[in-house]
Amino acid sequence: MKPSTRRRLFRGVLYAVFVIALVAVVLAADWEAIGENFFDAEVAREAFPTIITVAVKNTIIYTVIAFAGGLLLGLLLALMKLSPVAPYRWAATAYIELFRGLPALLVIFGFAFAVPIAFDWRPPGGSAGAGLLALIIVSGAYIAETIRAGIQAVPSGQAEAARSLGMGPAWTMISVTLPQAFRIITPPLTNELVILIKDTSLLFIAGMALQDRELTTFARDSVSQTANATPLVLAALMYLIITLPLTQLVAKLERHNQRGR
Repeated sequence: MKPSTRRRLFRGVLYAVFVIALVAVVLAADWEAIGENFFDAEVAREAFPTIITVAVKNTIIYTVIAFAGGLLLGLLLALMKLSPVAPYRWAATAYIELFRGLPALLVIFGFAFAVPIAFDWRPPGGSAGAGLLALIIVSGAYIAETIRAGIQAVPSGQAEAARSLGMGPAWTMISVTLPQAFRIITPPLTNELVILIKDTSLLFIAGMALQDRELTTFARDSVSQTANATPLVLAALMYLIITLPLTQLVAKLERHNQRGR
């Protein structure tokens, strides 16, 4: 048997296995129970418009705040890690390794409950503010490594050429290196934004007021009230509506950068 024939035969077997598995799932599923528990139209109607005006709105607001804060913190940490001053490098490295190694949920829990108890201080914004501060701190550690990699990916000749024109190190970094670095790291930064959108779901652990709820907290509360899983399906759909365009944008930016090289 020719290799091409074997490949076609093997591919046909794979298709057949997939079709058989799909048919088995369709026949075994209790579609009536699935419809009643996951796609109840009445429960879905009750979720609107609050799921949009409160949950989606807050999810987007929390994401923007956490990303902007994490970006500024990450830029500072990246510059510290590349600093010729050793203590700055040590401090930035310790911070980055610490918060990249800790679960975000644990950090949120700490800022929402442990920090107020230990220091008799609550972050501005109550529970939502504590959760956002934790997300900024964690995301800053990840973004710092992304920015550092972008800066180091810029050819050293660019900085050398700028200095030969009389630019100082600081102005060279601001006007030459950073713009090129951010062009390189736009896809991974966009991916970090997508991750943050999903990480806002962890804010439920802080205990959110009704007007502060994001999508996951809203869905959890609605499931408890209705004893039906339809709100979870709606929340999942909203997450997909927000994140899928961004993931497609990441793929497009990556293809554009590859062509640019």
